[in-house]
Amino acid sequence: MSEEQKQADNRARATTDEFRAFVREDWAPRRPTATEQAPSAPWAAARREVLSAAYPRQRLVIPAGGLKVRSNDTDYVFRPHTAFAWLTGLGADREPDAVLVLEPIVGDDGEDTGHEAVLYFRPLADRDTDEFFADARYGEFWVGARPTIEDLEVELGITGRHIDELDAAVAKDAGEVTVRVVRDADKELTARLDTTRVENGAAEETLVESDDALAHTISHLRMVKDAYEVEQLRAAVDATEVGFEAMVAALPEAVARGRGERWLEGTFGLYARHGGNGVGYDSICAAGDHANTLHWVRNTGEVREGELVLIDAGVEVDSLYTADITRTLPVDGTFTDAQREVYEAVYAAQEAGIAAVKPGNRFSDVHAAAIRVIAEHLHGWGLLPEGIDVEATLDKEHGQYHRRWMVHGTSHHLGLDVHDCSLATREEYMDAELAPGMVLTVEPGLYFKADDLKAPERFRGIGIRIEDDVVVTEDGCENLSASMPRSADDVEAWVARLQGR
Repeated sequence: MSEEQKQADNRARATTDEFRAFVREDWAPRRPTATEQAPSAPWAAARREVLSAAYPRQRLVIPAGGLKVRSNDTDYVFRPHTAFAWLTGLGADREPDAVLVLEPIVGDDGEDTGHEAVLYFRPLADRDTDEFFADARYGEFWVGARPTIEDLEVELGITGRHIDELDAAVAKDAGEVTVRVVRDADKELTARLDTTRVENGAAEETLVESDDALAHTISHLRMVKDAYEVEQLRAAVDATEVGFEAMVAALPEAVARGRGERWLEGTFGLYARHGGNGVGYDSICAAGDHANTLHWVRNTGEVREGELVLIDAGVEVDSLYTADITRTLPVDGTFTDAQREVYEAVYAAQEAGIAAVKPGNRFSDVHAAAIRVIAEHLHGWGLLPEGIDVEATLDKEHGQYHRRWMVHGTSHHLGLDVHDCSLATREEYMDAELAPGMVLTVEPGLYFKADDLKAPERFRGIGIRIEDDVVVTEDGCENLSASMPRSADDVEAWVARLQGR
């Protein structure tokens, strides 16, 4: 329990011996919570094998992280660290404080034989313990039953141990075995293990560099998704479509109620929580000029007829894979001429970007294809400085004028994190060749702020982005969100259908 929680821990407690004895009596036998292996387990095992091969004879420590205080004695909903989730297959709200250790195995002949995966965690307490009824953070009375060691071994197919055994297991032979830790997963644990490692002979100045290398390796390995991951992302996209359709249907009510951006955000949140674990990131429901603030998550504005609303949202499913989709919708169901003109430019740019997603192309080629179309439209509208043509503005050293109206990149990797694989180097990310199994967003936009005097008056206050999630295939890509309308005509028909017009 944190110091903050201790100060706020003023709940009434049962302290009599008589009550303690009474509360321990007459409980029906427990039933196992796991009777078969989880679908994610064999996929997680295969990922661990790849990581194991990269670090022979080294002990790898991957914490889930702990509960985080939201306010006083109230915690945030727990979400395990991404590396832990990827390597164990555990998803939503599972096993705070747990630590996965890949223990190196050396055969009798001295040859490396990989690693044993051991999960150290806090198992379900017996009913004759105070934790059972008196621990408001972990006790079964308060937060429900956790798995036993046997349960988790069945579910994940790995060895389970009590979390109290962790420190001794990590410290064992630490002077002879290199120990690497995913540092940012649990800073308190990392600091404790740093002390242990130094006491056992590790050089303190090498710890961060060594650990960062492990975190980077895991992040890079996650770049190509396996079949299980693609199916989870497909499920996240499907759930996101349901949420978007609910928002489209709710547009008239968002107008009528006032503070309509919040109404749309809440509508999506309802479907995200019902159809998955929740939202994968804070939803952007940006109406009118708010769409020109790229990270508008306040969602405090009005939704008005005649304007557009840009909605960037995604459902995170229980396995923690998330979709990331954007649609820009005419609130009253019909684009104005100016809105359509900008929308069709962005749509053309997205089509070019999607066409560039194929094996052999580089990740950066997707942005290059989309941004060229954006630059062509800006040039055609006469918005680039005099004497600057498309090639001149695309010059990265002396141009880039188009970025006034399209400042962000066109793509990012998608997976357990909405901006996935963020620890990969630029060479591994931007300059890497696309390969089957990679999942990307394609999301160009154009943003003309209401007070931008360089923008044509008819465009001021219009912000448009279209974003889809695509998986690289053997000969191109599959748009996982293709069933959600994208062209201007199709979007208008979508709004009309869902609103019964």
